[in-house]
Amino acid sequence: MAVSLALIAGARPNFMKIAPLVHALSGDADFDPILVHTGQHYDDNMSGQFFRDLDIPPPRYHLEVGSGSHAQQTAEIMKRLEPVLLETRAAGLIVVGDVNSTVAGALVAAKLGIKVVHVEAGLRSFDRSMPEEINRIVTDSISDLLLITEESGRANLLREGIAAERIHAVGNLMIDSLKKNLARALESDVVERLQLPQRYGLVTLHRPANVDDSRQLGEILGALEAIGGEVPLIWPMHPRTKARIESNGVRLPNQLRFTDPLGYLDFLCLQAKSAVVLTDSGGIQEETTVLGVPCLTLRDNTERPVTVEHGTNRLAGTKKQTILAAWENCKTNPRTGLQPPLWDGQAGLRCRAVLRQFFLSDAVRTS
Repeated sequence: MAVSLALIAGARPNFMKIAPLVHALSGDADFDPILVHTGQHYDDNMSGQFFRDLDIPPPRYHLEVGSGSHAQQTAEIMKRLEPVLLETRAAGLIVVGDVNSTVAGALVAAKLGIKVVHVEAGLRSFDRSMPEEINRIVTDSISDLLLITEESGRANLLREGIAAERIHAVGNLMIDSLKKNLARALESDVVERLQLPQRYGLVTLHRPANVDDSRQLGEILGALEAIGGEVPLIWPMHPRTKARIESNGVRLPNQLRFTDPLGYLDFLCLQAKSAVVLTDSGGIQEETTVLGVPCLTLRDNTERPVTVEHGTNRLAGTKKQTILAAWENCKTNPRTGLQPPLWDGQAGLRCRAVLRQFFLSDAVRTS
């Protein structure tokens, strides 16, 4: 009888990570993967288009949670997920990343005695003002199996008292999706459709610390205005960011062009062809590293140090002065970057191998 494993996805960054895992498990007769979409991101640009672009099958369950405060959203996911896990009698629950769906799923499963698997475990920014950092710490503390993307994750988990035998290096599922879909993405006509010049920069900004604080946002926009005078900048704007900017009456520089959120293939195409990416997203730090595209991270820290140590990423801070200094350094000292270990497009298969060992070994079957 196949082992039922529930996979939780809810927000845009989850979908690129869950796709290779769904495909790997669906090709193994010993597993029955049950995809649960929490609905944390729910409009077509943030969810539906990603499912189509990544060829993810329709979720077996859709919780339709929607937006809300962190507490409201997490609580609602937990409330709606519990009966699903009881109905499916899943042997394990797999969560990816660090969004509210991640920690909510892990909490429900752990309280029901269901084994919890965290993919992308151990990443730490050491900044507890970030909601994602809280989600990461809580999820890892109650997970039974911790699958890491980079060796900093192992060091962090061991420091926090996680047993070494529960930690496995598998690589990066986001890079599986990138490598599988890059050729298709490069066929997109998004550059022509948006009438972009041959050389342009790409901007993404969504973290509350950057978009909710008018003073900090003003510093970032001041830097983007200056950089935009040298290279045109395109900014596909996250709905939450757009709402905050409008509610705060923030003036946006004329040097920036804005679009609605883009699908996975269009956005990947823009990244691959851009001269520079300015972002506060963790996943984009990883993708630009593999693409060899210069990345300025508009934060003072990163939970993905391998992108700075091996890749094309630079921490630019959030002040106009520090961002412009990083921009100048980017121009005078360009980085080509190296592909981090195991970021080779095979993470989904490694995850499956670890899951087989954990859920299908004789010891587990007879325990």
